[in-house]
Amino acid sequence: MSSGMLLRTEALSWMSDVDNVTGGQSQDLALQPVWDYLLQNHHDHLRSPLFPVVLSITTYFFLVGLYTVLDMLAPYWPCINHYRLHPDRPITWPNIWTTLCVTIYNHLLYIFPAAVAQWLWRPPTPLPREAPTLWSFLLGILGCMVVFDFQYYLWHLLHHRVPWLYRTFHAVHHQYNQPFSLVTQYLSGWELFSVGFWATVDPILLQCHCMTTWGFMVFNVYVSTEDHCGYDFPWAVHNLVPFNLWGGAPKHDAHHQRPGTNFAPFFSHWDWLGGTHTVPTPSSHAATGEPDEMKGRKD
Repeated sequence: MSSGMLLRTEALSWMSDVDNVTGGQSQDLALQPVWDYLLQNHHDHLRSPLFPVVLSITTYFFLVGLYTVLDMLAPYWPCINHYRLHPDRPITWPNIWTTLCVTIYNHLLYIFPAAVAQWLWRPPTPLPREAPTLWSFLLGILGCMVVFDFQYYLWHLLHHRVPWLYRTFHAVHHQYNQPFSLVTQYLSGWELFSVGFWATVDPILLQCHCMTTWGFMVFNVYVSTEDHCGYDFPWAVHNLVPFNLWGGAPKHDAHHQRPGTNFAPFFSHWDWLGGTHTVPTPSSHAATGEPDEMKGRKD
């Protein structure tokens, strides 16, 4: 090969490398350092079939613990109580203990055996060397949210419209019509199984990278807890997403006040299309005819 041909080949190769670094490959590099660190330092933990379960449970109890501390401080700290949807009705210790006991019971009776079965029979998670691109990571989480939102909207609507399904499986969740964080998993075993099943299967159906799957699981737990937290913080997701497209704590609180509305867990479009959407107003939170202590244990 002539020297001219060699120079031309090297030049083309150099231009290709520059294009990769400055173009589409820049997205590939965004998450790769994080993924490399995880692989190098936590490879065996990430491969374990138990890792997604531990990640979800840890995230949930961390968030619930944080919100519970705020609930305890709110009656004494006006700067916190100001953001509560029901500032005149504090969360009481009996409320906390009742919901916490049901949550622990569900974890011991349902989640722990399912986790053991998954650990015994499910093979280790394959970990690719490449991280997802930033675009595919965000798009994958969004896709899982859209699918999950549709699934739970139908499940939720059905379990309100069919009296037997409501009484048997969903009424327990509505025993508190003023949600707080621990009400998030104040559920029947069937509802807990349904939510966990979709959160596990949807990333598989969309062929998401395992890093994307874990991101969706964490975000799903975060949003579910935020929906039930009873606070309207400025940084809440519904205050960041424009055009009233997101549900959030105010709309889910309205669902517990008026159970025939706001069935979707994330977005608002299915409730708009189904005629079940309602926008909460300050009066709906302040004047619901409830006593000072939150009204609980109501079917």
